[in-house]
Amino acid sequence: MSFLEYRVKTAPTGLSKVFYFNWGLYLLITAVAAIGWLMLYSISGGDMELWAEPQMKRYIAGSVILFVIAFVPIWFWRNMSGLAYIIGFLLLIAVEFAGSQSKGAQRWLDIGPLQLQPSELMKVGLVMMLAAYYDWLDPKKTSRPLWVLLPVVMILAPTALVLMQPNLGTSVMLILGGAGVMFAAGVSLWYFAAVGALVGGLVASVFTLRGTPWQFLHDYQYTRIDTFLDPTSDPLGAGYNIIQAQIALGSGGWGGKGFMQGTQSRLNFLPEKHTDFIFTTVAEEFGFVGAFALLALYALIIGFCLITAMKNRDRYSQLLIIGIAMNFFLYLAINLAMVMGMAPVVGVPLPFLSYGGSVTLVLLIAFGLVQSAHIHRLR
Repeated sequence: MSFLEYRVKTAPTGLSKVFYFNWGLYLLITAVAAIGWLMLYSISGGDMELWAEPQMKRYIAGSVILFVIAFVPIWFWRNMSGLAYIIGFLLLIAVEFAGSQSKGAQRWLDIGPLQLQPSELMKVGLVMMLAAYYDWLDPKKTSRPLWVLLPVVMILAPTALVLMQPNLGTSVMLILGGAGVMFAAGVSLWYFAAVGALVGGLVASVFTLRGTPWQFLHDYQYTRIDTFLDPTSDPLGAGYNIIQAQIALGSGGWGGKGFMQGTQSRLNFLPEKHTDFIFTTVAEEFGFVGAFALLALYALIIGFCLITAMKNRDRYSQLLIIGIAMNFFLYLAINLAMVMGMAPVVGVPLPFLSYGGSVTLVLLIAFGLVQSAHIHRLR
């Protein structure tokens, strides 16, 4: 029996796919999303229609898409990887010409009643493309310079477009997410060491060239760095969000102030309370215990993904799942570091908690791919 015949004969078909669906992973995701709905309800002062209800509708619609993707064989999505990458790249180009602006950034496309952020789709498209590339490539060529250069170009091309929007947070996620797939594929550590040295030099250049016509970052991005280093330097301006977030995080204590009793969010001390800084509401209302429980749910989601990857014998599926888990971790790590004052504020949402349609939809698409890889794995 050939490998293809074996794969077809061992793959579940029809309604039997329901029994191979990773219900534990989906329930964990839904649990986190439900906490997000509660927090949005609390932040709005008990108004269900303002943020919580639209977020619930998006999750339900996204879940339908997740199930559809999950029940389609993973080798179909492998064949679609190149197309997904190209579509994401073309949408990023479209943003440059027809994107809508908000708060000084041009990141969205208005498609009828929907507002789409192509950079979020690119995160999944990039992981799919890299996974397909390394599945096709002979493992012996993985660390050869020419074959390392190609995925680097795949990563840097969309990153450059995202930087032009400008969107530093998503640019960092594209680079680190792509690097995660390359590392999992077995690329030599010497390349990562060289990149690390280069990054160190670029960071030094960022500060050295500040105030010159060749400065790398926009002025508002330098302001974010200054605020990160010393929030009290501008307590009523750029440092306001970070200071208020730290007050909210600490005021919850061990057990929190109680549901809908968070003063920092309810009294509008946090301007981005329903998006980037929603974790502070969890800490304020449910304290250290509630915040730790939420982080435990996130850790379980990542753990489920990694276990699924280790049990899978298909190289494309393994790399795809690891890449998606890496991106999910980056959402979590960057957002938490941001709200705790450990990193500059770069506008990265907390997955399934922060209010927003594009991120929720893209994450559910990504987990649909994880489920497809799990359902159709070789047995």
